[in-house]
Amino acid sequence: MTLPKIASVDLKTLAKDLRAGNRAALARAITLIESRRGDHQAMARDLVQALLPDTGKAIRVGITGSPGVGKSTTIDVLGMFLIERGHKVAVLAVDPSSARTGGSILGDKTRMALLSASDHGFIRPSPAAGTLGGVAAKTREAMLLCEAAGFDVVLVETVGIGQSETAVCDMTDFFLALMLPGAGDELQGIKKGLVELADMIAVNKADGDNIKRANLAAAEYRGALHILTPRSAHWQPPVETYSALTGTGIDVLWQKILDHRTAMKASGEFAERRRQQQVKWMWSMLEQRTMARLRADPAIRGKVKKIEAEVADGRIAPAVAAEQIAEMLK
Repeated sequence: MTLPKIASVDLKTLAKDLRAGNRAALARAITLIESRRGDHQAMARDLVQALLPDTGKAIRVGITGSPGVGKSTTIDVLGMFLIERGHKVAVLAVDPSSARTGGSILGDKTRMALLSASDHGFIRPSPAAGTLGGVAAKTREAMLLCEAAGFDVVLVETVGIGQSETAVCDMTDFFLALMLPGAGDELQGIKKGLVELADMIAVNKADGDNIKRANLAAAEYRGALHILTPRSAHWQPPVETYSALTGTGIDVLWQKILDHRTAMKASGEFAERRRQQQVKWMWSMLEQRTMARLRADPAIRGKVKKIEAEVADGRIAPAVAAEQIAEMLK
């Protein structure tokens, strides 16, 4: 995949083109915020700040599920369902990356054939390498850029492993967990934390001979949810069945997302959750800046390498080493 070049950037022109809904400008802006170059990062901060008044109006939905559950197909079908009803849909998909080589498949566009061909859809795959929970570090900024470009629904797909669920939950309004029929064994080993985060559980592949199994799985998930404390006092997470293959039930999933938004806004929880997310974002950015400073300063980098070696050899305790590194940043 060839990414847009960012050799020379006129921020005013870029912001103007992006506000006009130019998808090439949006792609270029996201490339800018993903760049690790110091000058690009400074420009990216200015760009996001300039576009801030144009953000915050979109419906932000996080979607997770184990590999093979049909996340990409679901997003493709849901995205086209929304586009047919007048929405503009952006998909931020975080691909698994190799921890050893940093390589990433970035194949979401091939798995979302309908959406990627639509003028009202935008798909941006980002490698997850090196970021906590497998969520691309710049996904939050990318979401704001998509909103400024006029996309009123932003779907964030997680890799479905590690702590990515928590990270995506902290940047979206609604968190959807996709499951497969035949819950039985999967229900036994399901991550309690994931179920507690979910605003809705949806069982995919409820078609053909699978319908009975899907309904049975949904009943089991409902039973599991009843013994857990819901994430919000104003919303009891529903469990629905649907088929990404036939499109059956997609309209119900979307209506539940709208119902949740209405309930959260009526209770005041929607605004409060967004406020908390902004603060968490600030601390996340601060952690990234601190780590970037440790890597960028040659003098500090050399001292850190020496401390690392001493920790590895058992000559110094990790707690003492952490304190020494913290002192360098003062």
